[in-house]
Amino acid sequence: MRLRALLDTPTLGLRLLGGEDELDRTVRGVMTTDLRDPSRYLSGGELVLTGLAWRREAEDSERFVRILAAAGVAGLAAGEAELGAVPDDLVQACARHRLPLFSVVEDVSFASITEHVVRQVSSERAGDLAAVVDRHRRLMTGPAGGGPEVVLDLLGSDLDLRAWVLSPTGRQIAGSTLADAGPELPGGLAARLAGEHLAAARTGRPGPHRVTLDGVTYSLFPVRRDGRAPRETLLSDWLLAVEADAGDWPEERLDLLHGVTQLIAVERDRRDAARTVRRRLAQEILELVQTGAPPAEIAARLRVAAPVLLPGPVTAPHWQIVVARVEWGGGETPGGAVAQSLLEEVLVDPGTFGPEPADRIAVAHTGDEAVALVPLPAVPDESTDSPASGLHAADLLTVIAEPLGRGLADDGRLTVGVSAAVHSAEGLRGALEEARHARRVAAARPGLVCAAGHEELASHVLLLPFVPDDVRRAFTARLLDPLRDYDRRHRAELIPTLEAFLDCDGSWTRCATRLHLHVNTLRYRVGRIEQLTGRDLSRLEDKLD
Repeated sequence: MRLRALLDTPTLGLRLLGGEDELDRTVRGVMTTDLRDPSRYLSGGELVLTGLAWRREAEDSERFVRILAAAGVAGLAAGEAELGAVPDDLVQACARHRLPLFSVVEDVSFASITEHVVRQVSSERAGDLAAVVDRHRRLMTGPAGGGPEVVLDLLGSDLDLRAWVLSPTGRQIAGSTLADAGPELPGGLAARLAGEHLAAARTGRPGPHRVTLDGVTYSLFPVRRDGRAPRETLLSDWLLAVEADAGDWPEERLDLLHGVTQLIAVERDRRDAARTVRRRLAQEILELVQTGAPPAEIAARLRVAAPVLLPGPVTAPHWQIVVARVEWGGGETPGGAVAQSLLEEVLVDPGTFGPEPADRIAVAHTGDEAVALVPLPAVPDESTDSPASGLHAADLLTVIAEPLGRGLADDGRLTVGVSAAVHSAEGLRGALEEARHARRVAAARPGLVCAAGHEELASHVLLLPFVPDDVRRAFTARLLDPLRDYDRRHRAELIPTLEAFLDCDGSWTRCATRLHLHVNTLRYRVGRIEQLTGRDLSRLEDKLD
């Protein structure tokens, strides 16, 4: 399509600010970005949409426009929401580089412009197949909505393709509803597909990624949100899994599927936008809790949050806190926003179909940490309102460890902490500290993806990972080396005897039976242990040491 055609569509809200002589340029795609240097994501011919968040001073406009012109983009459209009117320095920079410049009125979303351009460009590329994309677009954006399921139904009916939209952990977000579409993907297979996708995506290779699992070939198309560095969204991007080998597809069909992923990305962006209110609520509550605000003030905000997160006749819910941290190698990518997007995708019952449960959490981020506020509806019983079954760290880890570990590989690490449920504003501060401490416990463990819950904080053993390695080694050597040396010289088996004696809680009879020893022999060995270590095994403190 030509740039000129965009001005002929009044609903797009575009106003030409410069470059009238260049309006016959061909638009081959669309990209939304607020990166200061988006050159690595540009291939030429794009209409670039920007909210101007990259602009800090007038000189930034010249630098940004020079990059776009060098990449051969077709034109630039700047939103008015961030700065009001488009700044003069940007108009002048575009004039110097002969780059057509449009302004976008505040009440028109970039998603609407993206949909229009994708539809037109896909139509030109795909010929007769463009009718499929057009039907997808109309059904997804029509009065009845439709969503990704409609897209997948049409892929099945028009192109005989079985396809699913999956989360980064393999939760099925959408699947075909056609009667002959076949069964849903088994959870294990979906998680493996998600893991294969993350492993391929982190290498930077463009999709589709082709994999063969259990004798069936799948093509995995990333559903990417434009304008964001891949590392920022790698762990939270959706994917389109198609049961087919795209290796021998004609270019037209590949273009069509890429167009479908862009339409699904628009739907994803729409749902992300709906999370804005919940994110703001979470941020406000987090700030109140961290600054030690009075419980009454926190309770007032919780009363506002409850009906937003749990619509319907739900009163006095219980709450859980989940804290997550993503750390990348090199440390140049902020982890807080990455962890926020990730929690919004994974804090969902893996057996639940569809995206709606993800709307029942509110996630904020600060620095390198994301904090999720998870409401648990009260379940009335005969005596009191007890919370519905909440999140458990072990269950969460079972779902996320394998696929997300493939995406992190040796380049990053995810640690998660889960609090106990609390029923009032007074308990939130303690729940936040509990979740943070649980996350630190998880961080002390080996592995790319680790999680710990409140139930694990009751044992002194969990404190040991926070003792420096050299201190632990020195303590162990000072206490146990005399026993090891004695065993080595006399083959007395004092170390195994000590382990068995402690395992039997100091019971002489049970320990002697386990070791097949006479009780007197056991008493002799324990006496030798006490002599060599200087500890009394009848004392609790010495047993603990």
